[in-house]
Amino acid sequence: MTHIAVLGMGRMGRAVARRLCESGATVTVWNRTPGRTDTLVAAGARTRPTPAEAASGADLVITMLADRAALASVITGPDGVRDGIDPHALLVEMSTVGPAAVEWLAGRLPATVRLVDAPVMGSVHAVAAGGLTLLAGGEPAPVAEVAERLAALGRVRHCGPSGTGAAMKLVANNAMLTTLTALAETLALADVLGLSEEAVTDLLADGPLAGALRRSVATEADFPIRLAAKDVALGLAVVNQPVTAAVRDRLVSIGADEADVARIVPRIRAAVTTP
Repeated sequence: MTHIAVLGMGRMGRAVARRLCESGATVTVWNRTPGRTDTLVAAGARTRPTPAEAASGADLVITMLADRAALASVITGPDGVRDGIDPHALLVEMSTVGPAAVEWLAGRLPATVRLVDAPVMGSVHAVAAGGLTLLAGGEPAPVAEVAERLAALGRVRHCGPSGTGAAMKLVANNAMLTTLTALAETLALADVLGLSEEAVTDLLADGPLAGALRRSVATEADFPIRLAAKDVALGLAVVNQPVTAAVRDRLVSIGADEADVARIVPRIRAAVTTP
């Protein structure tokens, strides 16, 4: 039986740990705020007080954390993963932190620990249905092992060598958030022009904004605008582009909070101003 440690009990971390418990894996969880692990313990998971203790004895360790600072603290901080991970364990980095953070991580793990970066496409409901896409970067053998051991979560798309999964996630999120913002401003223009929303969305559904339209009405997704703004900033740290920078500023201006990114559209429409 696979023993998996899941570190980070945000929305996605909790969902991943629960799904793995349901699949029959032995699951150990850790979170900086202990109360978030209670429902998982009831579902069969074990909890440990430090990242080092959670990682100890696990065949596979998953990190799913908010940002690079949290990742650094969990890996190299006091009682961090680096102090407890088994020498031949597989570490799967699922946070959205970008390829530079993956490179940093690779240089701080014991040399025998295998690393795969595998941020995910999909939200909490996709986890429960086993419908995630794991964007994996790494050597073929450990990526294949991730696909086998984490099959309950969804499918693995091998993007290339280490760091490419993290890079692909930035590209995917940039595309989604840029088109959502473009959709919002397009609908705001239609509002000012007095056009029927039904007629406008029917037209747009056959064009390049079709995916953004579907995402704007999704009811089961859960991607906070706060984290979306962080992800856009990660892309800007790689290459400073004016459209992406404008999207980042838009997200901040409408309130980078815990609301799902679908709320980008009505918030921008409500804030429209005319010359």
